Amino acid sequence: MKDLKIRNYSKADEDDLFDMLRKEGEEWKEYWGPEGIERCKEILADSVVFVACDRDGMCGYLRCRRDGVFGIYIYDLLVTGTKRGNNIGRALTDHVCSSFPGETVYVMSTIDGYYRKQGYSEKGSIFTVRE
Repeated sequence: MKDLKIRNYSKADEDDLFDMLRKEGEEWKEYWGPEGIERCKEILADSVVFVACDRDGMCGYLRCRRDGVFGIYIYDLLVTGTKRGNNIGRALTDHVCSSFPGETVYVMSTIDGYYRKQGYSEKGSIFTVRE
């Protein structure tokens, strides 16, 4: 998408981001629902967050953290449904890589097929210790 702009998230983006999350439905309710929204706002403030915008507005979001030792960990990647298939997710992950040159970038994923399709290599797995 040639009119795609990726930039740092700011508090001014909050309404647009939560609207996008709501439109994704139940799968993202942990973020926008009544029990999660304030917690999500705190997590956003404590993370590195990028948003992708095109002429129609916000169309993608990526949240990651830098651990200071091993690399960058991507926790959330979302492209709004109507914009999927336009390489916006790839553009967001590439933006993380260029923002942190020389650092290893990992993805915490439950949608492994997407990342395999992108050509990313698998390194280990995640286990739940307690819920």
